[in-house]
Amino acid sequence: MFSLSEENYLKAILHLQKTSKSGVNTNALAEEMQTKASSVTDMVKKLSEKNLVIYKKYQGVYLSDSGRKTALQIVRKHRLWEVFLVDKLSFSWDEVHEVAEQLEHIKSDKLITELDKFLKYPKRDPHGDPIPDAKGDFHVANKILLSSLSKGEHGTLVGVKDTSSEFLKYLDKNNIALGKTIQVLDKEEFDESMLIQTDGKSLRVSPMVAVNIYIKQ
Repeated sequence: MFSLSEENYLKAILHLQKTSKSGVNTNALAEEMQTKASSVTDMVKKLSEKNLVIYKKYQGVYLSDSGRKTALQIVRKHRLWEVFLVDKLSFSWDEVHEVAEQLEHIKSDKLITELDKFLKYPKRDPHGDPIPDAKGDFHVANKILLSSLSKGEHGTLVGVKDTSSEFLKYLDKNNIALGKTIQVLDKEEFDESMLIQTDGKSLRVSPMVAVNIYIKQ
């Protein structure tokens, strides 16, 4: 059994490893966890003693095989609960993250197995992120950022990079949702803002919006 704090650290390291070619820098981990570097060092030592992480001086922190498996199970629970909240309790996709953050620490394996079965084994959460199966395996979809499209190109919205409530509310306000087709009508050379079309309506979006939307062509 691991503490809530230990599980949160493992999940954070898993997240940061996606964008790090080497190990996760302890300062980056401190920023992600919104804590002091000294607190991160203490936790890394604890996790290392439990064989969940490997720390290499000047290279950073890596998840061990056991640590990665544990982290993926936490992610699995989080994303299954998000599906449940949206599909069965009518939460909106901008409301579920904080609730799922609490539910992901429930220890019962049987509960999660039955939840997965009850939801008919969903592959993706409400934000388009893949849900690991009981073994920790998941399918990575081929996707690119909306910002990488050129004028005249189009694709289907399959996910979001920014899952903050503010960003998701912005998308809802502008009727931009998973499964919608987005076409680039124009792209400004000066600031790379885009004029896009979805559901027959045009909308100009900023570069900040375009780099947070995943598209499948």
